[in-house]
Amino acid sequence: MTPRQEVDRVYVCSCFGITDQQVRQHAESGACTPRQIASACKAGTDCGGCVRRIQALLGRGAGPRPEPAGEALPALARLAPRTTPAAGPAELGDAA
Repeated sequence: MTPRQEVDRVYVCSCFGITDQQVRQHAESGACTPRQIASACKAGTDCGGCVRRIQALLGRGAGPRPEPAGEALPALARLAPRTTPAAGPAELGDAA
């Protein structure tokens, strides 16, 4: 390996020593998801710290991070405007 090739090597997965070139080679061979890359070379299967870099190399942007479990709202609740419940006759001062 020449000194120039050594400089061009960028490690994506430190756990298994997988470079960006190796990820690209696997992608060219048909691995198009991080899971398929993991099956091909183990990248992303140990600590998981490289999965977002693998996604970026595959052209898949890392989507928004999930909300913390205690603060998450159901999907429909996030779409609906927040309103107060309609007042019934007792709350309006109408005695039955």
